[in-house]
Amino acid sequence: MSAAGGIDLHTHSTRSDGTASPAELVAQAAEAGLSVVALTDHDTTAGWDEAAAAAERHGVELVRGIEMSTELRGRSVHLLGYLFDPDHPPLVAELERILAGREGRLPAMVARLTDAGYELTEADVLAAAPSGAVLGRPHVADALVARGYVGHRDEAFATLLGPGGVGYVPRYGTPLEDAVRILTEAGGATVVAHPWGRARALQPDDLARLSVLGLAGVEVDHQDHTPEQRAELGSLARSMDLVATGSSDFHGTGKTDHELGVNTTDPAEYARLRERAR
Repeated sequence: MSAAGGIDLHTHSTRSDGTASPAELVAQAAEAGLSVVALTDHDTTAGWDEAAAAAERHGVELVRGIEMSTELRGRSVHLLGYLFDPDHPPLVAELERILAGREGRLPAMVARLTDAGYELTEADVLAAAPSGAVLGRPHVADALVARGYVGHRDEAFATLLGPGGVGYVPRYGTPLEDAVRILTEAGGATVVAHPWGRARALQPDDLARLSVLGLAGVEVDHQDHTPEQRAELGSLARSMDLVATGSSDFHGTGKTDHELGVNTTDPAEYARLRERAR
């Protein structure tokens, strides 16, 4: 699908685990021909101001967003939030709890990897992360790449950092239902990210229940979804009156085959998403 004039509602900058700064990301979105781009860094809104200034320079519409770490039945689920008040007190408190969980597991991950023969220090991870980034597994992966243990992030996740890997350490995620409620109360619209990518944590009954709680939409067109999954998710979205979005999940060079505009959102669906945000 061509990105010209497109709407990409899921991207990441160096403020979480992307490799382009917020300003660089917006510039690249303009170069790709996008008319609208959402910045949805993991568990942080720290890149919004920089991205907004760049969006004004480049004539791109910026959607302020976030990708929140949540869990359902003990499995990780990512929830996209758009157009919410970042100063909503319950949201601020919950993000602080998530970030504390991220930071708290770093020493354990480093210790497990070192015990398994992959000598690594917290300083190595910090050196691999851009200044101001919310630290996470991708930065541990980058440190492993820098030390020559693996060739790229994907290999690190597949062999060492994913569930069951020697360097995997679970962390806190907001219960999914609570996250939908908090972001909705903050005036935002929520969309479940890549629900059937990799581990299929969400079932149709879950989407139905979440829609009653205020879920606005579901990310249908994503690189982790097969054509068959996209068709089924699109049908479910229509039957539940959920907004169907399409996005790149862009991480710069940190994630292959996720170029800006590789999937986009229909303008009518984007208008519906904005209507769902208060």
